[in-house]
Amino acid sequence: MTVRFDSGRICLDLAALPLDRGDHLDRFLHTAGLVPAATPLRSLDALWVVHFRELRDCVADVVRAQLEGRRADPALERLNTLAAASAPPAPRAVRAETGLLVRVLSAEPDCRSLLAAVARDAVDLLTDPDARALLRQCEGDNCRRFFLDTSRGRRRRWCSSELCGNRERVARHRAARRGKRAA
Repeated sequence: MTVRFDSGRICLDLAALPLDRGDHLDRFLHTAGLVPAATPLRSLDALWVVHFRELRDCVADVVRAQLEGRRADPALERLNTLAAASAPPAPRAVRAETGLLVRVLSAEPDCRSLLAAVARDAVDLLTDPDARALLRQCEGDNCRRFFLDTSRGRRRRWCSSELCGNRERVARHRAARRGKRAA
């Protein structure tokens, strides 16, 4: 599974993540920087996956409702409840064997604290008028990703020009070629 971080926010990256297994969640949490690379998540189990799926769906529901100009009060209430939990353990700088400083956590994080970190990111995004104005949903066929449009003219259409944008351009090219052959 490839974890993509091109939406502009961790909560939006989670909203597009197919969470099937614990190793997917582990990879997401480490790659997103919520957990330092050298920090094992020994207590990560199937229940963590269930809880993060719930958060993923809440974020997607609230963001989609925001973009469509409607309310998603049950999902918003759950998002706020998850955000209210305690934060993950504080980061610390320690010397690695090489002598360089590396980031570690003062204790192993639990599921609730990591859920809270992502939920707070969503709350921050949704309550910041400037960031909220940049929210978009990808126009690619069968793509459910959300992203922040930070492009110069605010005309970005796809979550990724290389993926969804390229698929769209190839489809247009093929349709044009079919049209020329038919003529």
